[in-house]
Amino acid sequence: MRECATTVTTDLLWLDHPDCRELALVGGKAANLARLASLHPVPPGFCLTTAAFDRAWNGGPPRVLPSDVRATLHAAYARLEAENGADDLAVAVRSSAVDEDGVGASFAGQHETYLNVVGAEAVAEAVERCWASASAERALAYRRQQGLPVDRVQLAVLVQRLIHADVAAVVFGANPLTGDRDEVVVNASWGLGESIVGGTVTPDTYVVAKADGRVLSRRVGDKARMTVPVAGGTREVEVPRLLRGTPSLDDAQAAEAAALAVELEAAMGWPVDVECAWRDGQLYLLQCRPITTLR
Repeated sequence: MRECATTVTTDLLWLDHPDCRELALVGGKAANLARLASLHPVPPGFCLTTAAFDRAWNGGPPRVLPSDVRATLHAAYARLEAENGADDLAVAVRSSAVDEDGVGASFAGQHETYLNVVGAEAVAEAVERCWASASAERALAYRRQQGLPVDRVQLAVLVQRLIHADVAAVVFGANPLTGDRDEVVVNASWGLGESIVGGTVTPDTYVVAKADGRVLSRRVGDKARMTVPVAGGTREVEVPRLLRGTPSLDDAQAAEAAALAVELEAAMGWPVDVECAWRDGQLYLLQCRPITTLR
């Protein structure tokens, strides 16, 4: 784990800095990960804060980075490259609204996310698109539906090293269909997790006993599509025929994902909705939020 930075800038915070746990500064998505980063395998990164967003506000949500914020972002990306030993490091750029990933509203899919972004200027452009998504009609409609204000949205942007996932999974710390809190449900498929989240693939489904990690049931899905990194972003492609009917996880990996969900529930205090990924056998935590659909 990289040591905490000794200097805090209001516009930008590293994930392992204590101030990055502040919801009002970094939004729900980043704050949740920052709380967990010291104990779990969260990819390294930083967050452009709501303070930067607010400073650029000029009668409406900002769409262009001020020059000083752009310079700060470029320097942070260069530092992330150096700390990961890679030039042109691929990163994920994710919106993190203050109201997002809370117990009452998840905002799943309402604001923009960009994967496999390479180069400082490309990261800056992705941040600008995330900022612009604060005023997207779908996001404003969702806010109205949830009874949230629409006149002054606060949005941060999380930038993390991209995990080139062999397998991705969405893990529920309670059974979202039955409400059973003694079960963990793991949905997994090949490649990056966007195909699962977007509903364009029928994933493998594992039901795991929360008490002892036993796999109670497994259903192998027809994993016809997967999301993979390509130059300039990602693309959804066909899964090789031999892999479609092959389980994406073995029972040990399903139990590993379930154990992670149990640990996160204990840390956060609510049943979790988790996104994670395996790369070369290593499990990474990508997102943690409450399940908002449980009775």
